[in-house]
Amino acid sequence: MTVLAIGQQAMAQQCSVNLNYGVIIDPKHIRIIEQGQTKVQINTTTQLFIKGREQNLSNEQRVLLEQFSSGIRQQIPEIVSIAIEGVEIGLKAVNEVVAGLTGENSASQQKVQAKFDEMKWRIRARFNQSANNYYIAPQDLNDFDEMLTGEFEQEIEAMISTSLGTILEAVGQSMLKDGEASEYGGETRITTFDNRLTSLSKGLELEVTERAKALDKKAARFCLELRQLETIETELHQAIPALRDYNLIETPH
Repeated sequence: MTVLAIGQQAMAQQCSVNLNYGVIIDPKHIRIIEQGQTKVQINTTTQLFIKGREQNLSNEQRVLLEQFSSGIRQQIPEIVSIAIEGVEIGLKAVNEVVAGLTGENSASQQKVQAKFDEMKWRIRARFNQSANNYYIAPQDLNDFDEMLTGEFEQEIEAMISTSLGTILEAVGQSMLKDGEASEYGGETRITTFDNRLTSLSKGLELEVTERAKALDKKAARFCLELRQLETIETELHQAIPALRDYNLIETPH
């Protein structure tokens, strides 16, 4: 399983939900986008524009719009959070192996950590996230893996290969030093390395499994809340017929 597969499976097993439009969120606005053009804009939760025209809303319509916009502000960032958390589970495991075998805060470990920090920053940038700004493209959340495959997956796998090379280089140098000091130093070092690697692997397997289970629960809760938000959207469309042409959340029945 690649490090990306953890987050992908967590969402794919739980979500059968489509986002039919792109969504941009900033502290003051929510915009529903189609081919780069804003079709629906919500300002400060209760002011609605459809294709650039402000809609006169009743109190009942405002209440529904506020429920819907509040739900979007809560749920859409969760997509980003789950995606990043899934990647971090795998990255953290690899980083701990490097730290466990070459030493905490060793030059090798710091080098790997710096690469992983850069990768996480770039993944966040993939969603145009800065402070409280988010952008999510139209997508089927059941095919969530498409969000993070391709360029990032290849980079992460290359990074892991480099990390393993760093580990082997550090261990090899240590074995040579031991071999110079004792006739049996190299053999002793191999045995010690093997024992440490076995112990690390067992501990990390348990940790990754537990974190993956927690992520599964988070994804399940997210998808349930997204379906509840779809129900609110349906009520909103009934109350404001002009919105029916812009169905954002769709759950196949």
